[in-house]
Amino acid sequence: MGANIGVERLTKHVWSALAQIKHPGTGESVVSSGQVQDLEVNAEGRVRFAFQLRSDDPGELVREVREAAQGVEGVSEVKVNVRLPKATAAPRAARARPGLRPGSVPAPTPRPGLLPDVEHVVAVSSGKGGVGKSMVAVNLAAALALEGRRVGILDADVYGPDIPIMFGERGRPRVSGERGKEKIEPLVAHGVRLMSLGFLLDSEQPAIMRGPLIAGIMKQFLEQVEWGALDYLIVDMPPGTGDAQLSLVQTIDVAGAIMVTTPQDVATGDVFRGIKMFERVHTPVLGLVENMGPLLCPHCGQPIELFGSGGGRRLAEAAKVPFLGTIPLDAAVRVAGDTGIPTVVGMPESQAAKALREFARQVMTRVEGQPVGSAAR
Repeated sequence: MGANIGVERLTKHVWSALAQIKHPGTGESVVSSGQVQDLEVNAEGRVRFAFQLRSDDPGELVREVREAAQGVEGVSEVKVNVRLPKATAAPRAARARPGLRPGSVPAPTPRPGLLPDVEHVVAVSSGKGGVGKSMVAVNLAAALALEGRRVGILDADVYGPDIPIMFGERGRPRVSGERGKEKIEPLVAHGVRLMSLGFLLDSEQPAIMRGPLIAGIMKQFLEQVEWGALDYLIVDMPPGTGDAQLSLVQTIDVAGAIMVTTPQDVATGDVFRGIKMFERVHTPVLGLVENMGPLLCPHCGQPIELFGSGGGRRLAEAAKVPFLGTIPLDAAVRVAGDTGIPTVVGMPESQAAKALREFARQVMTRVEGQPVGSAAR
């Protein structure tokens, strides 16, 4: 009886918080207008509801609604099922010129229950290549495993599948199950389950394929891999804002994206566009991490800013997303990448490893909504 009273009270608080969000165009509450639908709250503080988008709604509205629910004391998790506006007949002139209109994007329609045993899917992305995105994804996965979480990593960077090298695993995955229901068994290294196109190709074989094939590979890795029970599935995305990103958010409910940048403007400009892409497809950006920060001089200990300084923090402020920290330039990262042992595992006392562990704890706090030092499951 007491639990029911607690759920009822929490439900009222969530409704109240959601009612504070006003539509910027009409000024009407998203609750009184009926945009919030099918609210469910359980005894563990998990909140689920549907949100009916309208054709003129700004992309930030879903994020504001999600954050309002997350801010209620006692709420541990929020999942929003975005219901898209019904399509209307296009004007004759528009039908005569098929194609995307400026600012339009394919609608995300995640399939419920696709990965029922995976708690959180987190994408690691960047606007451009060469910023250390895969290094961040690898060490995030390894650090979460060190914290006692059950972790898998999906290498969606099909043109540059570096996960096998960075985890030091070059085997071939097994296929199990009865005929017609076969599943690919992920490989395991450093406590992390791994799947990459690199395991299926010869080491010198390039991945030559067009967009639809990329979408197909993403679908296969989500549907036909026996991931098992996971707390986190980390997805290492290719750079940019293309097929793989859209395929992911259109296939599965993503807890959020982490953006990786380096301090200089040539990187931050591209990453800013990547952040806006995820906002357009109603995927929360959990935060931004700056890689290749100051290098500590081995002789005098003074920081050397080879790539500038502060660019990541300034970008986070401009984009209004959390800043998750700076990873310094450290030779330990290069050694780890070459030897196949993630920095947080092989060189845990290095400056980079310490920064990466703290970054992973920040991610855990934002995803799980509980103190960083919580006991492992």
